[in-house]
Amino acid sequence: MSLLTFSSLSKSYGPHDIFRDLSGAVPHESRIGIVGPNGIGKTTLFRIFAGLEDPSGGSVHRARGLRVGYLPQEAVTGLLEDDNTLWQEMLTAFKGLLAREAELRTLEADMADPAKFDSAVEKYGHLQEQFERDGGYTYETRIKQALDGLGFAADDYGRPIQQFSGGQKTRALLARLLLENPDLLILDEPTNHLDIAAVEWLEKLLSEWSGAALIVSHDRYFLDEVVNKVWEIGPARIDEYVGNYSAYVGQRAERRERQLIEYEAQQAFIAKEEDFIRRNIAGQNTAQAKGRRRRLERMKATDGAVVGRPRELDTLKLKLDTSLRSGDRVLETHNVIIGYHDDGKPLFAAPDLLLWRGEVAALIGPNGTGKTTFLKTLLGQLPPLKGKVKLGSSLKIGYFAQAHEGLQMERTPIEEIQSVREMPVGAVRDYLAKFLFTGDDVFKKVEVLSGGERGRVALAKLALEGANFLLLDEPTNHLDIPSQEILEAVLSDFEGTILLISHDRYLIDALATQIWALEAGRLETFKGSYREFVERRAITNNQLPITKSQKTDGKTKIATAKAAKPSSEERRRAQRAEELELIIGSLEKRLAEISAELEAAGTDVEKVRTLGEEYVQVESDLATRLAEWERVLQAV
Repeated sequence: MSLLTFSSLSKSYGPHDIFRDLSGAVPHESRIGIVGPNGIGKTTLFRIFAGLEDPSGGSVHRARGLRVGYLPQEAVTGLLEDDNTLWQEMLTAFKGLLAREAELRTLEADMADPAKFDSAVEKYGHLQEQFERDGGYTYETRIKQALDGLGFAADDYGRPIQQFSGGQKTRALLARLLLENPDLLILDEPTNHLDIAAVEWLEKLLSEWSGAALIVSHDRYFLDEVVNKVWEIGPARIDEYVGNYSAYVGQRAERRERQLIEYEAQQAFIAKEEDFIRRNIAGQNTAQAKGRRRRLERMKATDGAVVGRPRELDTLKLKLDTSLRSGDRVLETHNVIIGYHDDGKPLFAAPDLLLWRGEVAALIGPNGTGKTTFLKTLLGQLPPLKGKVKLGSSLKIGYFAQAHEGLQMERTPIEEIQSVREMPVGAVRDYLAKFLFTGDDVFKKVEVLSGGERGRVALAKLALEGANFLLLDEPTNHLDIPSQEILEAVLSDFEGTILLISHDRYLIDALATQIWALEAGRLETFKGSYREFVERRAITNNQLPITKSQKTDGKTKIATAKAAKPSSEERRRAQRAEELELIIGSLEKRLAEISAELEAAGTDVEKVRTLGEEYVQVESDLATRLAEWERVLQAV
């Protein structure tokens, strides 16, 4: 039985439909990532699941006694007790344990009374056993682990909740929810306000989570590490994909390609039939033409009989061109110390750096370590405390600021674009439409735009500058996943040089040729991709990186350099993994064959339908075998 099921779910505000006819189920132990463009209703759907909002139509069924933990994207007002200290708030997750602990203290006092000793001892033994079994002697350690993992310092424990920022309150609520251990976690952008270290801690915890989780996140790397299913939400349907985010991307492309083939074949058939009907309806073949018309009308009237065109989402249409070639040595530093002269305190010291033309360096590290300050130093806005920064020849720098400082709040998007290049209003509107600004949106002042909209205005300006050296400070902040994918593709094709600050590890891993990691006042450099950097770091810390294949049954296996002799069970599992790999290879080959046959089928509707049904069955078999293969590997 599923923890939560929903059927024909819809939500409207007045005449505006957010979504309609959504159905699905959340099985036990599933971790489902929810993706879809901004505004499609993901947060609204979560609020309905959490019981905070009623649907306009349809139903939601929750399993009896289901305990739900809900983390909203931003506002946590009313979900935390402001007068509590951080520690007191965490203790509320253990109300039952604390009550039993108080009862134990009472029984200990009773045992000092000879008249109560015998009955108190008997009760005490039973209660103590239950208390220990439920984690009564470890809850304080668990609280410290959660708070430390989410970036709180020991000094924060005694601070009242009301003194924390909005982001800190969200992290505090997340910590409490994890400690409460609900049956179903509903997390709306849980990685907001977390640095990479905290996100990695959360990934490990959720990958071991024994309950179910529904997760909305723009962090593609996080989804890769945590989820085992993906729901792609559209206005009137949910498409389910088995596997993590990367698996979803591959399956989505295959599905849309297959649907397009089926759609084009059916449209060709319909056009051929309509042409026959038009030529013969009044001729010698009138009866045949009328029969074909009736069949065509029945087909069009039957739900699901007509294949729809694959849904195309509005996405950024971004292109970054540079006509100016820079020198080979783009950036050099020597004995540089970064900081502010006002207080004279260094933020970090850097080794001698060298960035060549065409390279991408990713600058990573916890918040507040000086990453943005480093960019401002390169821009000449701040001098280094010590050392030299040398920029190469023929450079034209394009700067994307995290807080969008380059935007004038009183301007409109049209005025911002015209500040970079003189263009007629009509041409500006056409240009801004590529960045999803339509209608009256182009006349709104920047100050009223959302964070994502401001980011798109900044990207629109950047694309016009023709820079050959990009300094990008969190360029994917507030962008939905389709826009992130477009930006990633554009930056990958960029012929200049990039210095990137980002918490988006998926983007970093796709682009970076160097990793510059900031920690404890030092900058460490690494030549290679982000995943290679993570692997090197793990080995340096005397443990191999934890991968999907090393996670099983809520417990993480840490691979060691010296493996133990495999048992008979391990050998059996290894043999089964090899068998599955052969089966998977055969199924993948058959999918490729079916795709080729579909292309060759042309307007043969019956053949297209038969092949389409076989494709769906083979794809389902493949997903089942892949899931078994992953389970076997996890157990090896």
